[in-house]
Amino acid sequence: MLSWQITEHGRPLQKVIKETPRPTGTEVLVRLTRSGVCHSDLHIWDGYFDLGGGKRFYVKERGCVPPFTMGHEPFGVVEAVGPRAKGAKIGQRRLVFPWIGCGKCPVCKDGLDNYCLDQRFVGVMRPGAYSTHLLVPHPRYLVDSRGIDDAFASTLACSGLTAYSAINKRPKLNARDWVAVLGCGGLGLVAVSILRAMGIRNVIACDVDETKLAAAKRLGAKQTLDTRAPDATAQLQQLSGGYLAAAIDFVGLPATHSLAYPALRKGGRYIVCGLFGGEITLALPPIAQRAVAVMGSYVGNLQELKAVVALAKKGKLKPTPVTTRPADQVNSILEELKAGKVLGRVVLDLEHVAA
Repeated sequence: MLSWQITEHGRPLQKVIKETPRPTGTEVLVRLTRSGVCHSDLHIWDGYFDLGGGKRFYVKERGCVPPFTMGHEPFGVVEAVGPRAKGAKIGQRRLVFPWIGCGKCPVCKDGLDNYCLDQRFVGVMRPGAYSTHLLVPHPRYLVDSRGIDDAFASTLACSGLTAYSAINKRPKLNARDWVAVLGCGGLGLVAVSILRAMGIRNVIACDVDETKLAAAKRLGAKQTLDTRAPDATAQLQQLSGGYLAAAIDFVGLPATHSLAYPALRKGGRYIVCGLFGGEITLALPPIAQRAVAVMGSYVGNLQELKAVVALAKKGKLKPTPVTTRPADQVNSILEELKAGKVLGRVVLDLEHVAA
């Protein structure tokens, strides 16, 4: 098998040839054909997350120690199965759910692998999808996405799922209520698409890039906001008519928080998914007085992924911009992503890589 690995954080990924693993027990070996490149991969590549105030969380503390293979948006073909991998058949084209837990604890048994404390996340704690092959621990993590373009399907494993799970944390909406999407990268754009697929029309897309705002408009955002404006918070309040029920932050910076949090209506929710980093300070009494919530949302569970896939299969989910590029370009893709030059998602083509 061939993989593109971090051999030193912050340095170009290196092409590495290793022996292809053989599945045992319930394991399934997937010959990967597509792998999305996510912005959170940049933090793993750099080796840390910015916690603000000069503090950092180093990814090596959760098992991501070089040499390491990133990639958590896997799609491919079942190539081999273990003797107890019931239901998996060689030749099946499948999307892989990457947010895998231990599979044994009460949390996993409740179907909430993404909240497991003994995580086996693909491309985060365990070898990922920047590779020709991926060993999946059980067939239940394979999702049938037939009828959806393979490259777009791969992005649903993270960007689609993360957006869907965050949207599900919104408060109950009335016809007058609005939802703001902060950041119109890969996650923000699919969030706009999912919101419209759910019948939520009052969507405000917020970004600093006019091209991304235009893409959000095409996907169904009713309003757009260039957040570089000095009065951006006032504009957000005006656009929502004072009824901003939810702000979903796919950036995760103090600046995006200070933009949206003050604009929330009473009972509104600020939902943060983005991992750019930093820290905020909140006065406690107004949280109670305004009955607002500040909450996080991290990826999603298997049933939520199946729900996103079902939306796409029914044609309700308008595809976001996806570009498929050769896997050998992964280093330049990461650099472009870091520079903010990617519209939507870039997906690696692994199908034409000799394994």
